[in-house]
Amino acid sequence: MEPTSVVSEPKPQPEAGAPQSPLLSDSEASYRRRSAFLTNPRTKIGLILAGLVILTAVFFLWRYLGSYESTDDAQIDGHVNSVSARISGHVLRLNVEDNQYVEKGTVLVEIDPADYKVAVEQARAEYADAQAQASAAGINVPITDVSTSSQVSGAQAGVSSAKSGIAAARQQFESAQAQVAQAEANNTKAQNDLVRYKQLIDKQEISQQQYDQAVASAQSAAAASRAARASADAAASQIEQARDKLAQATADLRTANTAPQMRRVTRARALSAEANADRKKAQLDQAELNLLYTKVIAPVSGVVSNRTVEVGQNVQPGQELMKIIPLDEADLWVTANFKETQLRNIRPGQSADIAVDATGKTYKGHVDSTAGASGARFSLLPPENATGNYVKVVQRIPVKIVFDRGEIKGHELRPGMSVVPKVWIK
Repeated sequence: MEPTSVVSEPKPQPEAGAPQSPLLSDSEASYRRRSAFLTNPRTKIGLILAGLVILTAVFFLWRYLGSYESTDDAQIDGHVNSVSARISGHVLRLNVEDNQYVEKGTVLVEIDPADYKVAVEQARAEYADAQAQASAAGINVPITDVSTSSQVSGAQAGVSSAKSGIAAARQQFESAQAQVAQAEANNTKAQNDLVRYKQLIDKQEISQQQYDQAVASAQSAAAASRAARASADAAASQIEQARDKLAQATADLRTANTAPQMRRVTRARALSAEANADRKKAQLDQAELNLLYTKVIAPVSGVVSNRTVEVGQNVQPGQELMKIIPLDEADLWVTANFKETQLRNIRPGQSADIAVDATGKTYKGHVDSTAGASGARFSLLPPENATGNYVKVVQRIPVKIVFDRGEIKGHELRPGMSVVPKVWIK
């Protein structure tokens, strides 16, 4: 069945000169209404006012958008304090759990202190022994000074006495020699007289008594001569003895003159003993410190995270046991990675609004500083623009933004949270 098409008949056109119909078509009515609206003075004023409002809104929007710099490549940063063991040992007790808030000075881990207590007692005994030795060595110093001074004085006196003894022995020897000469002269006279008396007694010119007296005198003179010679020999021996005493006194004086060296040796020994005592004291201090290190304490206040130590574990010096994240206002800041084209007007001290996704709040802060290099420079594999095909990429520079005092209430923020900072540059 073929579809039927409806053909509208053309409207009859009014003849020329015929009167107009009072009913106008829709298009003509609309046209007349628009013409009337456009020709109305109020319409012109309204359009002008609307244009001014739009221009004003665009101007202020342009001013607002140009008054700040913002980026969504930003996060909260903070300190991450690593807690490690300073000594080796067996873990006896663990006092904290993950995500627990601890105050500074809290004992986190306790290591078996038995071995370190024994080391302290041994170091204390060695230190006491070293102190005693140092005290004894110190006492020897003044004793050595006095004794060496006395030795020097005594040796000098001995030398003087020996010299005086030599002089006296020489005088005695000279006197003995004079007595020898006198005795020999007397002996010679007595012997000559005896010879003469012998001749006379033979002639019986003198009595026997006189002759006997002459014999006795001769014998006495000979004995006196022998005695004088013996005295001279003894005086000569005394001279030799005095010389030996002088040699001995001189040797003693030379030995005594080494007193300064002996004093230095004694003082050096005393200083060595004192140094040894100081060394033992340092060892005692180290042993006491090691005993203190058996208790691992929290260096800061914060939340315990990434705990890896367990009871019964043997730890080594420098081994990381856990981390503590401080959450105080002074320990948190924002690292905003702005494009390098956004840094033209960013300066330290400019105020900033920090919108935190996790809390839904906006915090007040200010720009603290700008990093010394782009983030790419600190990456594990920094770019090498001098090799390969170069493609310019807009770099991002970390900007540190700190929170204003009193903005953070409690511990509601955590490092790593995403934020959107808005830095007001105008």
